[in-house]
Amino acid sequence: MTDRPQEVLLVTGLSGAGKSTVLKTLEDMGWETVDNLPLPLLVRLLDAPMPEGTSGSQPLAVGFGARTRDLVPERIIARMEALRAAHGRDVGLLFLDCSDAELERRYSETRRRHPLALDRPARDGITRERELLAPLRDWANRLIDTTDLGSNELAGEIRGTFGHEGLGETTLQVLSFGFSRGLPRNADLVFDMRFLRNPHWVAELRPHTGLDPDVAAYIAADPAYEEAVGRIEELVGLLVPRYRAEGKAYVTVAIGCTGGKHRSVHVAQRVAGWLRERGFSPTIVHRDMATAPQDSFQSPPARR
Repeated sequence: MTDRPQEVLLVTGLSGAGKSTVLKTLEDMGWETVDNLPLPLLVRLLDAPMPEGTSGSQPLAVGFGARTRDLVPERIIARMEALRAAHGRDVGLLFLDCSDAELERRYSETRRRHPLALDRPARDGITRERELLAPLRDWANRLIDTTDLGSNELAGEIRGTFGHEGLGETTLQVLSFGFSRGLPRNADLVFDMRFLRNPHWVAELRPHTGLDPDVAAYIAADPAYEEAVGRIEELVGLLVPRYRAEGKAYVTVAIGCTGGKHRSVHVAQRVAGWLRERGFSPTIVHRDMATAPQDSFQSPPARR
């Protein structure tokens, strides 16, 4: 098994057309990304060992443009063709195009200066850059016109085009917790199980946790349990793929009860199991299951 990236994507195009957005999106998807690398150093980069914790299956994206040193398009094309032939790597070029009028609007809106027209109107730099990069545009095997694309739309197109199975997958966590010890940080979805009857008030169940079958059976016998938890599972199953489609790297589903020992633990186990049966790979964390009980925070059942 090789420890060198087998897929290399060069990303270039007109300044202001969205190269930074593309590289950021690829990085979020699990690609290794490098920007403005002098192209003569690319072969040296490819020969360097992969970072710890990665493998040769991780693709590499290299951004370059008008700000890159030694930018001679014909020389770059020759070097890439030689690299493709000599090393057997899949070397592609993504070119980002955009209309002159839209680029002028973007430069005017951001008040940035064009890198090839620091002391002249932006349209002069755009014209010069378009001529300079024309050979690369012709050689590119992928082209995206970003004239009518906002950053979110461009990121979505990149995810759809360059997504790899196993790369950029959303890390899903199902977390149980106790409200008495505070809401978990960075929770994306929070569900409150305090409407279910509480095993804490059953003497023989109190020492156990939501992992115990007797505790689970007691909670599941609540008349509201099946319909409520079933709807939660359906909602989570609907939303997690939407988060993934938007490029969200981490999603935490937090399920709480008063102390974080019984109801939330059981429901978190059930929801995680439901997700696994449908092809997700959640991790389960029981934040407060092992903490000391805080009886003063537990609300006793209402007297009848």
